[in-house]
Amino acid sequence: MNGTRLRRAGQKTGLTGGEIDLALARRGTALRRELITCAAFAAIACSIVIASLFAAPATSGLLGGALGLLMLAVAVADARAFIIPDKLTIAAFLLALTNAAIEGLASMPENIAVAALRGLVLALAFFALREIYLRLRHRHGIGLGDVKLAAVAGAWLDWTLIPVAIEIAALTALTLYIANQLVLRRPLCAAAKLPFGLFFAPAIWVCWLLNAMFLES
Repeated sequence: MNGTRLRRAGQKTGLTGGEIDLALARRGTALRRELITCAAFAAIACSIVIASLFAAPATSGLLGGALGLLMLAVAVADARAFIIPDKLTIAAFLLALTNAAIEGLASMPENIAVAALRGLVLALAFFALREIYLRLRHRHGIGLGDVKLAAVAGAWLDWTLIPVAIEIAALTALTLYIANQLVLRRPLCAAAKLPFGLFFAPAIWVCWLLNAMFLES
């Protein structure tokens, strides 16, 4: 139906048959790419939920799965527009407090306070690095979205796993950037802008998953 409409519109505008066929082919290719992308994201999302429930059955696994889906959304948003939506980080932070609350009813207030404190400390540390970098290089090296994402990492992960998540994100970002520049035969640039949330968000969930599978078992 859409192809017929496009042909009619092309005939009215004076397009040749070859040009109309080319436009239809491009539209079909774009549609196939969208379908493949949607299928890939659906598969990743299902894998995240299954892995979370396997690592931590019941409520903890559901919360971990929700964290994974939110971190996937953060990674996609940051990769597309270098923006981490506040609604995603707020939701992930509230999930962290909920997760802390169910760890022990007797110590619920303490658990929530500790998780919130870790988040605050890590967010302040990222903000301090942002200001130091700004003063030294006269440009922002860390976005405010990354600062808020750091609060999520601190609230979800304990002190031993926080540096692991940061290191995983930094090494992955650096490795992929260097590989991309080498493949495209472009020079390395120290001032290159990278979407850190694309790497930091998945690292947060991965560290939670490892903790649930090995450290808490």
